Amino acid sequence: MKRFFAALGFLTVLPVPEGWGGGEAELSRCTPFFPPVGLLIGAFAAAWAWGLGRALPAWPVSVLTVIALIGVSRGLHMDGLSDTADGFLSSRPRERILEIMRDSHVGAMGVMAIVCAVCLKAAALASLSGEVRWRAVLLMPVAGRCALVVSVAALPYARGTGGLGTLFYRGRSRLDAAWAVLFLGLVGWAAAGVAGLVASALSIALTLLFAVYTYRKIGGATGDTLGAACELAEIVPALALCAWPGARA
Repeated sequence: MKRFFAALGFLTVLPVPEGWGGGEAELSRCTPFFPPVGLLIGAFAAAWAWGLGRALPAWPVSVLTVIALIGVSRGLHMDGLSDTADGFLSSRPRERILEIMRDSHVGAMGVMAIVCAVCLKAAALASLSGEVRWRAVLLMPVAGRCALVVSVAALPYARGTGGLGTLFYRGRSRLDAAWAVLFLGLVGWAAAGVAGLVASALSIALTLLFAVYTYRKIGGATGDTLGAACELAEIVPALALCAWPGARA
């Protein structure tokens, strides 16, 4: 249970009982619990979207739901997306890219990446029917947290030493990645049947493609690129369901 609470405390703003998983030992072995924590986030966000949908039109519901998803994770992964965009789109050598990503200031590319991610999520959710929307919202955080586990298993750590990402690389395992993919597929099937399964598969495919791109840019992953992978994977279920016949409003 300590590893679950370690994952919960790291990935969300939810309070964790004192002494229940805040140490490095628990954090280094908590990645198998990332997808279940994603499901918990998704359940909260889906209930939020469903409740708002009783009183508000599609666009306000969708925007407020995206805000809730960002808020419950403290903007942690969105920050990683921003830093990754600043570094990767700078057209600089590897070492300079890593320096840019470590810089706490947000550049133009980082701002654009955040705006694009938020707009894509909100637009996709607003395009779905109310019945499908909450199912997409349930699946999105699971896809994102699954991407974290898959990325850790697929890529070496790029910085050598230092950085928050080193914690999760101490106990990384391809079995954890297989478990995460299976968990995502089961949630996708339960949430939206074949459409959810296809959306899950597309999310994994994008995660692997981004992993290849990341490896070519900097030779491995960092905490920032893991956050970027999470955000990109979150977008896929909503977009995939938009393309599914009968899912749009």
